[in-house]
Amino acid sequence: MRQFVLFFLLGASICLGKEKPNIVFFLADDLGYSDIACYGATKVKTPHLDRLAKEGIRFTDFHSAASICSPSRAAFLTGCYPQRAGLYMGINPNRKAHWFLGLHPDEITIAEQCRQAGYKTFMVGKWHLGTEPEFLPRKQGFDHYYGMPCNFAHSPRFFDDDKQVFAKTPLAQLTELYTKRVTNIIKENATEPFFLYYSHNYPHTPFKAGKKFAGTSKDGVRGDVMQELDWSIGQMMKALKESGVVDNTIVVFTSDNGPTKNQYAKPFRGTKYVTLEGGHRVPFILHWPIRIKEGSVSATKIHAMDLFPTFSEVVGMALPRGRLYDGENLLPLLEGRGLKRSPEEPFYYYNCENLQAVRIGDWKVHLPRQAKQLPFWDKGKEFTRLKKPVLYNLRDDKGESQDLAQANPEVVQRAVRLAVEMRKELGEFMKRGKAQRPSGSISPQVPVISHEKDWGLVPPTVVKALNAERSKRHPNWQAKTKKK
Repeated sequence: MRQFVLFFLLGASICLGKEKPNIVFFLADDLGYSDIACYGATKVKTPHLDRLAKEGIRFTDFHSAASICSPSRAAFLTGCYPQRAGLYMGINPNRKAHWFLGLHPDEITIAEQCRQAGYKTFMVGKWHLGTEPEFLPRKQGFDHYYGMPCNFAHSPRFFDDDKQVFAKTPLAQLTELYTKRVTNIIKENATEPFFLYYSHNYPHTPFKAGKKFAGTSKDGVRGDVMQELDWSIGQMMKALKESGVVDNTIVVFTSDNGPTKNQYAKPFRGTKYVTLEGGHRVPFILHWPIRIKEGSVSATKIHAMDLFPTFSEVVGMALPRGRLYDGENLLPLLEGRGLKRSPEEPFYYYNCENLQAVRIGDWKVHLPRQAKQLPFWDKGKEFTRLKKPVLYNLRDDKGESQDLAQANPEVVQRAVRLAVEMRKELGEFMKRGKAQRPSGSISPQVPVISHEKDWGLVPPTVVKALNAERSKRHPNWQAKTKKK
């Protein structure tokens, strides 16, 4: 692995002189480890992402905090495991157990940190952290919002700030719409620092490619969509360059979780929905020309919670007091000094409220679990048959296929001890942890139930009151539910 070469301006501050860097955080949806050419894709062409990686740093051991959308996004924006931030379930406004939930308004997001530092803050794309007015992006630090509050299948509506511009989003025009707005934001705000969260819906289904890209790949419509997404990255970078701000703009590209098909997660086993590597390990590219002179590949272990402390340091904001964070500032890594965090520091794989695996260095222990603990989306049913933990070495066994538990009992025992302690802190199935902050809810008196199957545990009087509030806010919800 070739070493990356970095250069620094003499006497430069964190913000590198008089001008603070812009930040563009691009988050794809359901994009897997091998979905782009520089990570191994062969059926799609992604020249703009490849160039971004060639000029920046491409990480090979980056993990999202969850294998589904909502909790993963909560972790990116707050710097905490989603369990700590209270949003560990997949939010769907059509579910009776979820429609009233969202990211708690008291949570502090990257956007709020940037805005306090004098940045203009923009979000373009999919939110998926609650659809009630209390939880929307402009309540979480974004000056402007353009996109979809949740998945198309949950609601096809599209907004520009508070104005609905489409009752049904035109999917074939989605990337073009996003790209036009993103490039306009860059061109119109190049004279002052901005934070742009570009959270694309694709390649999450349903998707449609624009006319110019239909049939251009060797991987059907999904491949066409990927190539159009790469085009959008190219247009974005072009706008940064033409506006004269590309050198001092941090661009991060990654995905919220793995793909729905394992072929896009190779060489790892698993997909979205599960705690195998294919569900969590995704591309991560960091591009910042003024700080990174020549591109590189890094095998350093980093994860989603690292973005909040990194961006906070970049914009000159201290971490807010009175709360715990699970990430670390990555700037020392860019300076060649490495991280304070030990490579052996544990990483915890939760699926909703169920702690399912612990990683220590290259070792990964999958823990036994009961079927009742699994969220409905979890496809890792084989692990419910476990009598004892299984142990894999990710350095030698990326497919998590060879159980080494019997030969390494001390590793397993350590992981089990860590899991016991973390469950006390961040919770377990139907049990809150002592370090969990509240889930956002329009009705705090209603208990947080992660699974529809357990909704019957809520007292009928509470359900009646909640339904009355829902009817007040959404008069036709019962008719829509029956229709579905």
